[in-house]
Amino acid sequence: MRRWTATALAFALVSIASASTNADPGALDVAATLRSAVERPTPRSARCPGDMALVGRTCVDRWEASLVEVLPDGSEVPFSAHEVPRGHVVRAMSRPGVAPQAHISMIDAQRACKASGKRLCHAPEWKAACRGPENTTYPYGASHVDNACVDTNRTSPMAVLHHNEHTDRTMNDPEANQVPNTIEPTGAAAACTNAYGVYDMVGNVHEWTDDGHFHGGYYLDTKLNGRGCEYVTTAHAKSYYDYSTGFRCCADEDTLADE
Repeated sequence: MRRWTATALAFALVSIASASTNADPGALDVAATLRSAVERPTPRSARCPGDMALVGRTCVDRWEASLVEVLPDGSEVPFSAHEVPRGHVVRAMSRPGVAPQAHISMIDAQRACKASGKRLCHAPEWKAACRGPENTTYPYGASHVDNACVDTNRTSPMAVLHHNEHTDRTMNDPEANQVPNTIEPTGAAAACTNAYGVYDMVGNVHEWTDDGHFHGGYYLDTKLNGRGCEYVTTAHAKSYYDYSTGFRCCADEDTLADE
């Protein structure tokens, strides 16, 4: 008999319910109920803030980072996920339901984490969070499942906007990730998680770690440089950024209070 992990079972149930809605509109309530169960937040560890998950002895942001800009008077306003933050005073946030920050270099990602009392994740702890307590290739299991994460049949913004031109100019067009069927809001892929309660560690946007590489792939590629949680791009300088590069933060346990 096949043994299902909680994440895999939840994903299967959501898939079944979603398929049922095509034939029976009354099944919408079932699908919504099952999706709610998948998305229910995991219990908060007293050793990590509520927006972070405890992985070993590390607190890991549950969601890909977004940014707020700190104004001269100390007030904060949301910073556009589609703009380059270089030259702005920003800090990192871990929140569901928002566009993940892209167009960010490792240097600026480090700066944003530090401004929130955190740090950029070490590569081994990032990978441990992605693989989950069951140590699988993908957050949800051993094999790729279409549409479990934001990595299946997505649209190339460079093809839509720039006739497949890939230059610094085109790849930092603020419109890139506003093309439909590119990024999704953080946590929108309910099955792209594991028992730690971290989301989108595969697909959506690449994630910088402090080894100077980015991990997990993005919505157009989670295979070329390794599969799933093993994906790593090593070809770029720490100052590099484009529409695909994002991040999340980490911290040692017991070093942060809830905001």
